[in-house]
Amino acid sequence: MDRDELRNWVVFAALAVGILIVYQVFVYGPQSARRTAELRAQSAAQAQMHGAAAAATPGAPGAFLPLGQAAAASPRVTVATPSLTGSIALRGARIDDLYLRRYHMTTDPKSPLVELFRPEGAQYSWFAEMGWTGANVPGLPDDHTLWTAPAGAVLTPSTPVVLTYDNGAGLKFTRTISVDPNYMFSIADAVTNAGTAPVSLAPEGLVAQVGKPQALANSNIVHEGAIGMLAHNLVLDKYADWKKKTEPTTVASTGGWLGITEKYWLSALIPDQTQPITGAFQVVTPPGGGPEVYEASYTGADRTIAPGASITQNSRLFAGAKVVPLLRNYEYSGTPPKYYWSPVTPHPTDIPRFDQAVDWGHLFFFTQPLFDLLALFTLKLGSVGLAILALTVVVRGVFFPLANKSYESMSKMKKIQPMVEELKKKFGEDQTKLQQETMALYQREKINPLMGCLPMLIQIPVFYSLYKVLTVTIEMRQAPFFGWIHDLSARDPSSIWTLFGLIHWNPALVPLIGGYLDGPLHIGLLPLIYGFTMWLSTSMSPPAGDPTTQRMMQFLPLIFTFTLAQVTVGLLIYWTWSNLLTILQQYVIMHRFKVENPIDNLVTRFAKPKPRPSG
Repeated sequence: MDRDELRNWVVFAALAVGILIVYQVFVYGPQSARRTAELRAQSAAQAQMHGAAAAATPGAPGAFLPLGQAAAASPRVTVATPSLTGSIALRGARIDDLYLRRYHMTTDPKSPLVELFRPEGAQYSWFAEMGWTGANVPGLPDDHTLWTAPAGAVLTPSTPVVLTYDNGAGLKFTRTISVDPNYMFSIADAVTNAGTAPVSLAPEGLVAQVGKPQALANSNIVHEGAIGMLAHNLVLDKYADWKKKTEPTTVASTGGWLGITEKYWLSALIPDQTQPITGAFQVVTPPGGGPEVYEASYTGADRTIAPGASITQNSRLFAGAKVVPLLRNYEYSGTPPKYYWSPVTPHPTDIPRFDQAVDWGHLFFFTQPLFDLLALFTLKLGSVGLAILALTVVVRGVFFPLANKSYESMSKMKKIQPMVEELKKKFGEDQTKLQQETMALYQREKINPLMGCLPMLIQIPVFYSLYKVLTVTIEMRQAPFFGWIHDLSARDPSSIWTLFGLIHWNPALVPLIGGYLDGPLHIGLLPLIYGFTMWLSTSMSPPAGDPTTQRMMQFLPLIFTFTLAQVTVGLLIYWTWSNLLTILQQYVIMHRFKVENPIDNLVTRFAKPKPRPSG
């Protein structure tokens, strides 16, 4: 590309960006602002209408109650553990009010706790309940039943809570709820038949979410929605696919688990692992209208209770964060494996493949060992960010021989590039002859063009798996690193538009930077460093064959800088560090083959002494 062509490209790019910014600021921005104001006004009006409707007719379709009012609709038992705070509703004996004490909404420790369960009646409610079902059995407890608890009862890891209910028709129900210091509830449901006839009952459990949650990752790389391990198979349905199904998805299984998952959080029912159940996933639309109800449920086999006899059904409920070591501890009732590849002896009460609640993907045989290495490095180094750097070095080390072959081939091709250009000048009109002479040149120089890309293709599954690990695991969430990086799972908070903090203004006022489109032009310091390393690595590779492709390759670092500015800092650290290791490996090989490279050119340019003015 000559100087005039370069100038034209720069002018074109500047004009295009300028027109886009002007359109966003003066046209789309005001339109979006007006539309947002209208929607907020509509929402406020609807909220007032819903509040009035709820006060007049509680439970009216589409009427949401304030959170405090929804919780106050039932007497409650307080839940207080090192990991959870909330309450259990005595009406229906529902676990429907939980906050995660170890996790906040933002990196500010004073920000609100992450809310997991929310009482029915409030918007986006999420709850779990257990019980019994039976044909022609009157007086079974349901979601309206008021259970009795000891006065002042508080559920803690050392103090279980016992709930009781007498249906007045010969059946007495006792529910003992225990909780561990983390996120596992254990429920022992006992039924005593004080009547004169046998009764047949089946245990059941339900996790329900009213309305699709707003705070979703909405990413194809993260599964959110229905999840379960039934009949030794992983059952998955994203919210959108789940909603489309007109019939419930049912699976017969012995034991297993099922529930609803978001990116970092999980609520899962775990029935008795020795008993047959039928698991079901369905989306129910209320008859009178209102948001859909996403349900994961199970029903066990009938059990007959003779007069004067009692039965007890044991089940569990996990409600909390998907911390991988914790899930594995729950998975094994015996001694859990230290790492993914460690052998274990199964027990009858094991929760099958409970760590599959984390979306490891189809390449789980790569993602799970990579996570174990990341966890090991985090333990040793005390920082997730440093662990990412160490893990990248290990991965690059494994592929070092393949990458070496690739970079050797590229260095040789760059070295003979002047010869290739001479052949193009000589045989430019005869493409067949040009190809023959080019292949002959490759053979004389012992170059295999495929070796430049084949090793890189082999590495793609592992690099994708590492990308998956850094995206789906909670260990990345709000993990700090050095300097301005306080959350490895968020975007780089620095901004080129404020000169990285030197200029004090709010870039969110400009739509494309940080406003209505979530800031596609927001560029932090780390994306710029990544873009520079990509440009440097690309410059060290042999140029493409035709001028058009060469120009496209020159623009790739710029395009990727803007694209990857939207991803999390943890992924940018991984890619940038990987680029730096690539550059180092390329530089050593290019020196060995005495190939010109941009690093030496830059050093020479800046180290070259400037001529002194004469006189």
